[in-house]
Amino acid sequence: MGARRHLAGFTGAGYDKGRGIAWQVAWQVASAMLVMPWFVPVRLRVTVLRAFGARIGMGVNLRSGVRIHWPWKLDVGDHSWIGERVWILNLEPVRIGSDVCISQGVLLCTGSHDRRSPTFEFDNAPITIGDGAWIAARATVLRGVDVGKDAVVGATALVTKDVPADRTVLAPVATTADLR
Repeated sequence: MGARRHLAGFTGAGYDKGRGIAWQVAWQVASAMLVMPWFVPVRLRVTVLRAFGARIGMGVNLRSGVRIHWPWKLDVGDHSWIGERVWILNLEPVRIGSDVCISQGVLLCTGSHDRRSPTFEFDNAPITIGDGAWIAARATVLRGVDVGKDAVVGATALVTKDVPADRTVLAPVATTADLR
């Protein structure tokens, strides 16, 4: 058994938010009012994200309820779709290619903690989603993962390692034998 954590000693070392506190607060307000609500048109969502530093290509469809931690650490290629209630927890950069579908309820999480650190310091890394990939509903992609071009991540899959181009990864599926 390892040593007990001492969270009071947490320093946050190695994590650069990329903007000052006033900009962060302005983003949180703009996100809540102009990006997440269902009644805001897609064009306005994209315009607000770009104003806060996101690099978003042409023809991107960004649905309601999308939560983006820091837009200045987001790059989305042309004609990609980001579904309802997607959470992009991008403490580090997230690069989403062109013609990518990120389905409803997906979590892209670049942040974590070093379980071996007595003060639980950050262990963050970027995520890249290649052109033509599909991340299906409620899948989770964790820090440091590259999902290759035209790859498919099945619904509810937990992705902790790179997915090669043109590959499909699926979550375990319950069967009637599992119910005994």
